[in-house]
Amino acid sequence: MIFNSEFFNSDQQEPSINSLLQYLQQQNPEILARVAQSASPEIKQIISHNVRGLVGMLPSGDFNIQITTDRDNLATLLASAMMTGYFLGQMEQRKDLEDALSNSDSMNSKFNPDGGSD
Repeated sequence: MIFNSEFFNSDQQEPSINSLLQYLQQQNPEILARVAQSASPEIKQIISHNVRGLVGMLPSGDFNIQITTDRDNLATLLASAMMTGYFLGQMEQRKDLEDALSNSDSMNSKFNPDGGSD
């Protein structure tokens, strides 16, 4: 998955200044691809489930599904998926940190069961 900044260029009458978009456009595509690929399989699964829920979950084996939308609605869907991914990534880091701290606390209590200093 590669970030394509041209996707966000639209035929708007008033060009809006979006500092995040400008920042992304200045980044090396290899860095953006690395960041996009850093999502865990669990995060990708949740985002996939979320997007399928937004567009509908008809079984593709039984139906010839075609989805038609306009650029604005597709951009909203992609923005939602990106924000979900960012949120889930942050929560995954928080969970990993809490797990590490919990393991650290349990290790400390094994070596010092009364909680006091030696």
